[in-house]
Amino acid sequence: FKKGKLRLGDLRYFPSYRTRQWKTEAGTLTPHQLFAIFAFATCGGYSGGLRLSVDCANKTESDLSIDVAFAYPFRLHQVTFEVPTCEGKERQKVSLIGDSSSSAEFFVTVAVFAFLYSLAATVVYIFFQNKYRENNRGPLIDFIVTVVFSFLWLVGSSAWAKGLSDVKVATDPKEVLLLMSACKQPSNKCTAVHSPVMSSLNTSVVFGFLNFILWAGNIWFVFKETGWHSSSQRYLSDPMEKHSSSYNRGGYNQDSYGSSSGYNQQASLGPSSDEFGQQSAAPASFTNQM
Repeated sequence: FKKGKLRLGDLRYFPSYRTRQWKTEAGTLTPHQLFAIFAFATCGGYSGGLRLSVDCANKTESDLSIDVAFAYPFRLHQVTFEVPTCEGKERQKVSLIGDSSSSAEFFVTVAVFAFLYSLAATVVYIFFQNKYRENNRGPLIDFIVTVVFSFLWLVGSSAWAKGLSDVKVATDPKEVLLLMSACKQPSNKCTAVHSPVMSSLNTSVVFGFLNFILWAGNIWFVFKETGWHSSSQRYLSDPMEKHSSSYNRGGYNQDSYGSSSGYNQQASLGPSSDEFGQQSAAPASFTNQM
């Protein structure tokens, strides 16, 4: 294959990255890079909002379009907006509840670093393969980093899934309406005009767990490139070779068993015919003397 370009059939030349490489028109990309991009783009680039309506008994005090906007990193307690109190011209300042910035920022950070490492590893493996395999350091580093990123993807995706659940609860229009004093009066009518769209955030969680499956599934392929795998193969093969050689040396060798250790009937079952003849001659001579 041409240097710097990969075809689908060329994947067999990259055993430790066989699940990572594919060719696109823009150049060489990997599933690790694409999934990481989708993960941090759908989460880090999110901005949404909801719209509420407060219809006071006194129509002049009503506000039928109250917009509440929020975005990444979801520090919802810092999101404030003003609503009518339906008690004159006085307005109430309300803020959302919750802070999911830690889980969201951790998730995006893992995605960004996973993308950068995957990009760097692909470049090293393609253009500096001799350096990669020198002293077995490249495969060992790759194996350790792959295990670490698998763990980080699992933790980050789980934390962000919990954080997203908190964001959905905090931005639920029914929950937000409960924060307004005007909505606690039966004479006023409070409604939700539209709710926030969370489809991209749901997608980010899905891509987070897909990244975990992708990195965790690649651990075996990377492990096969390390010296640990070859040494374990030798360790398993040595006892088998010793067992087979000892079986050939001390096993049932029929030729030697029949020639040297067989049943020598003449030696073990009794005296020979000559000896038997000499023993029978003694009584005969004794008879002649008589």
